[in-house]
Amino acid sequence: STQIHALVVKHGLHRDTYVANGLVRAYSVAGLIGVARKVFDELPERSVVVYTTMVSGYAQNGRYQDAMGAFDEMLNEGFEPGAVVLASVLSACARSESGGLVMGRRVHDIMERRGMAAPAGVILGTALVDMYGKNGAIEEAVTVFKGMPERHTATWNALISALVHHGHGKDALAMFEQMRREGVPPNATTLVGVLSAYCHTGLLDEARRVFASMEDFGVTPSIQHYGCMVDLLGRSGLLLEAEEMIRGMTCKADTMIWGALLTACKSHGDIDIAERAVQEMLKLDPNNHGVYVVLSNIYADAGRWQDVDKLRKVMKDARLSKIPGSSAVAGCSAG
Repeated sequence: STQIHALVVKHGLHRDTYVANGLVRAYSVAGLIGVARKVFDELPERSVVVYTTMVSGYAQNGRYQDAMGAFDEMLNEGFEPGAVVLASVLSACARSESGGLVMGRRVHDIMERRGMAAPAGVILGTALVDMYGKNGAIEEAVTVFKGMPERHTATWNALISALVHHGHGKDALAMFEQMRREGVPPNATTLVGVLSAYCHTGLLDEARRVFASMEDFGVTPSIQHYGCMVDLLGRSGLLLEAEEMIRGMTCKADTMIWGALLTACKSHGDIDIAERAVQEMLKLDPNNHGVYVVLSNIYADAGRWQDVDKLRKVMKDARLSKIPGSSAVAGCSAG
């Protein structure tokens, strides 16, 4: 891209909107979003197309505030945004740390004024559901969802994940049942959300049934699915079954899933399984000293002060004064 850019500048083509748009896209794809913005800023005149590329580039590179800012510039210059840039800015609104809901509602208003929201098509409708859902505006997400004449699996996933994330596990499960009645095939993301909902509502038997039937949906369990089951088994006090599930996984275990088991061991006071979980975590990450703190607390809760002293010596030898234990803690989320 840089060699082409130099050639373009040499021949004075960098001020051509069509050529500049290609450069903005190429730099954005390469992750050089600052250079992309420089090319954008050097244009004497901009277009809907180059604004769309700039907003999309920011969104794809995780620069969500900048994506919303560029979209605002686009509106201020009087350009009419098309469906592609609306979808990109809605994606940014869904993931932005601040201001996402306000901008998302502005986008929704634009869609309504232009007749793009009643009803919304699949892509923009799903983007709206995702934006409202991730920002906790569940009622608005449901309203958009219900108003869509056509909904794809991604649309259902957006709403199910939002419901789980904001504490509406039973509603998420009801949505999953409706999804199945309407003949919409769930995918791996759907089932992470559903297993998360079972986890948060404590419905172990139902979770087991869905987990066992994943292959029927054409989905191979991933570590996220196993993580939900381990979390639920741990909360239910079935720690040995949770450990056996981890050891029997078809994918490689990581420190997070062993950490979920360790957290459950602390809740239920199971020292033997906790020690095995710590061993596995240290095999995967020998520098994860936070596990010693968790194990020390488990020993202390059981009154095993000799073991506490031994661990303190280990920590002292490793020159660890304050060791955060958060890395040893994991749970289930809908993503």
